[in-house]
Amino acid sequence: MKILIVEDEPKTGTYLVQGLTEAGFVADLARSGCDGLHLGLTGDYDLAILDVMLPGMDGWQVLKALRATGRTLPVLLLTARDAVEDRVQGLESGADDYLVKPFAFAELLARVRSLLRRVHRQPAPEVLRAGDLELDPIRRRVTRGGRRIDLTAKEFALLELFLRRRGEVLPRALIASQVWDMNFDSDTNVIDVAVKRLRAKIDEGFEPKLIRTVRGMGYVLDA
Repeated sequence: MKILIVEDEPKTGTYLVQGLTEAGFVADLARSGCDGLHLGLTGDYDLAILDVMLPGMDGWQVLKALRATGRTLPVLLLTARDAVEDRVQGLESGADDYLVKPFAFAELLARVRSLLRRVHRQPAPEVLRAGDLELDPIRRRVTRGGRRIDLTAKEFALLELFLRRRGEVLPRALIASQVWDMNFDSDTNVIDVAVKRLRAKIDEGFEPKLIRTVRGMGYVLDA
């Protein structure tokens, strides 16, 4: 497995390369956002570890540029900020997970392995449907009533979870673990914000409404 590390702090970058190499990975290090974007677009990587605070082109810009080209490699964000709005921004920009500095290497390694397991699970090629809503997991395409709907990486993963478990009431804790690979924190509204944004894209202007809230329990999608 080949991992791209984009980190400008020399000590942290060296620490990550050494630790991941000892864990059996091939690790390349870029020390700026521009270099990281270039490697991310031209290299064959299984995962990227991306620091947010980078000189010149920051991590947010690198992430958005990667996603804008259609690159779907998993991205683990490293950030010194733990505010809810920062986490939401990262996840909505297309990050697959985040880790707040300072961190224990054992936790980073566990998150890396979890993201890689998720990506390399056997894909399900069938198109998922609910009423006039269709999601194609292979082409990464969503339509409703024949109209193309553009989703972020996290919105796509969230909708895919809803469709694969159609008719089930999904608690916030389950959504957090399946889509964000994190333990649910009742003090944050990351899940609620994400569901609200997804609803705005797939339900507003369409009938019937597909995603509904089950008070005190979670969310359910059903036509």
